[in-house]
Amino acid sequence: MRNLLVLLLLFCFLTCSLTPILSAQEDAKPAETNSKASGRVEAAGTVLDEIQGAPDKGIPEEVLGSAECVAVVPSLLNAGFVFGGRYGRGVASCRTPKGWSAPAFFTIGGGSFGLQIGGQASDVVMLIMNKGGMDNLLSSQFKLGGDASAAAGPVGRHAAADTDWKMRAEVLTYSRSRGLFAGLELSGAVIKQDKDSTREFYGRMVPFKTSLKGDIEAPKTAYPFLSTLAKWAQQASK
Repeated sequence: MRNLLVLLLLFCFLTCSLTPILSAQEDAKPAETNSKASGRVEAAGTVLDEIQGAPDKGIPEEVLGSAECVAVVPSLLNAGFVFGGRYGRGVASCRTPKGWSAPAFFTIGGGSFGLQIGGQASDVVMLIMNKGGMDNLLSSQFKLGGDASAAAGPVGRHAAADTDWKMRAEVLTYSRSRGLFAGLELSGAVIKQDKDSTREFYGRMVPFKTSLKGDIEAPKTAYPFLSTLAKWAQQASK
């Protein structure tokens, strides 16, 4: 009987001691995850800055200057060889009368076709070129090549005068892998709102339309991406 009482007291002591620790760990999780969302915003700005900073190998100024929205996926993972899947998390912003909108978080995934190297990660940039593409983005879920026409975008400091990139697709896609930057075919990929990252970054659920149409103020943690985007978009418009 005494041994049983001792065991019960020990159990109560351990329970009372561990509860605050576990609770503190749970409280720390959102902050840690929010740091991941903020890190993705910063990484998106770095990717765009490095791509546009490469001499004569970035997105043509005419193309970037005409884009309605810009989406960046730092490290899109290609899984598989020859035929595989893609998955990544990214950040998007659209033009508004006040400037570039607060960031919207999304996931991209789906089938892919063409030769791949298993496990290879690529940085991806998508430019939404017209109102039709923007409407698809605002819907918070659409399929490239299905709901929205998509094509590999032209590369270089300036787009050739005879190219039909303005008429060709609602979304122009680019990829940088192992230092090489080129247009990328992403047909079949599905883009959805990343609700978890949205809640982590803003502290609540913010619909795609609310952020991308400029109905919410961008927090300071969004500046690494938005300031870089504004810098290159402004330069492209000159």
